[in-house]
Amino acid sequence: MRTVFRASRAVVDGAERPAAVLVEDGQIAAVLDRDAAADGTLDAAEVVLAADEVLIPGLVDTHVHVNEPGRTEWEGFASATRAAAAGGVTTLVDMPLNALPPTVDVPALEVKRKAADGRCAVDVGFWGGAIPGNEQELRALHEAGVFGVKCFLLDSGVPEFPALPDPRGALRELASFDGLLLAHAEDGALVGEAHGRRYRDFLASRPRAAEDSAIAGLVRMARGTGARVHVVHLSSADALPLLAEARSEGVRVTVETCPHYLALTAEEVPDGDTRFKCCPPVREEANRDALWQGLADGVIDMVVSDHSPATPELKGTGDFGSAWGGIASLQIGLPVVWTEARRRGWSLADVVARMATAPADLVGLRHKGRIAPGAAADLAVVAPDETFAVGTLAHRHPTTPYAGRTLHGVVRGTWLRGERVDPDRPAGRLIGRGDA
Repeated sequence: MRTVFRASRAVVDGAERPAAVLVEDGQIAAVLDRDAAADGTLDAAEVVLAADEVLIPGLVDTHVHVNEPGRTEWEGFASATRAAAAGGVTTLVDMPLNALPPTVDVPALEVKRKAADGRCAVDVGFWGGAIPGNEQELRALHEAGVFGVKCFLLDSGVPEFPALPDPRGALRELASFDGLLLAHAEDGALVGEAHGRRYRDFLASRPRAAEDSAIAGLVRMARGTGARVHVVHLSSADALPLLAEARSEGVRVTVETCPHYLALTAEEVPDGDTRFKCCPPVREEANRDALWQGLADGVIDMVVSDHSPATPELKGTGDFGSAWGGIASLQIGLPVVWTEARRRGWSLADVVARMATAPADLVGLRHKGRIAPGAAADLAVVAPDETFAVGTLAHRHPTTPYAGRTLHGVVRGTWLRGERVDPDRPAGRLIGRGDA
């Protein structure tokens, strides 16, 4: 089947331009002039974008907590992937913790794949986990197709996934087959007890210094082992000079941040509103501005959601000590980031590069996250100037700090391998490194 998408505005090669994107058998066969009538377009079905719409590659979100099996009341593959598709995300990679069992060996990976099979509206891949004592499982997980393994340098919040404060053994093992370690980088020795309704007390309990110290240690270990490391959900801009210096020295370290660190500020968080709680925390406005600069400078590589939902009972306690720490934003990550980016003079192509192309490259999916011949025809149509107020979402639970917020950027359609996503007929595939 052939389809041609005709757009006056399409994000191609890092810029917006008119284009006709010819799709054949789920792949992009050619990128042509918008009004081209050759090279197979004459007998193709047509999708013609409106004047206010932009054709973009489907986003790739490499940091999603789906929580199934075991904690499906928090989220699940059906609800998470419906939300992803509604937000223009065509590929996500699921984190290893919060599910029961956690994905720390191949049998657990197979349990998770069985839970996901046939229920996904978009493509789904998996991270493995690195915990104390499972170094011997890491190669097998790698060979079974996980894109890398995740560890926590301090308490993860769930007992089934204990902290790995010294990941050198895992790093040495991963270096032997060029695997990737993702790290939640906070130094537990510098993290205090949090309790009560005052946000400033919670913020003080998880200072920037805790992130900075953990990242410095991680960089030293990466330098010593030669392993690849990835810092997840960076919130402390104070770590940016250290990361830039490490990169200049050849340390193989990549960095992500998240929509909430780029859009929210500590100053706006009301006391008792635990919808804003995440770890590490949302920090001050000046820190947010510095993160945007780090993103512009290329020290921060990408923006992914860290979608980490929980039941309303766990999330909405009003106590920043006891409430679950996670932000639900999978469906609205693009408009959250775009709303702030456009205010700062960024282009939509700039955002797409960091929310589609860079995450795809992190996990080696070079055929995703871009509009180019040979790439998967994973596409989204967005109206970047249209606004909407955040209301009902496809997540299992609607609890989000963005509720009621007016955002720019309405996703009007999502296509997976050239077929429009129908949440009632899930066509997502389970993918792994072998699909890269």
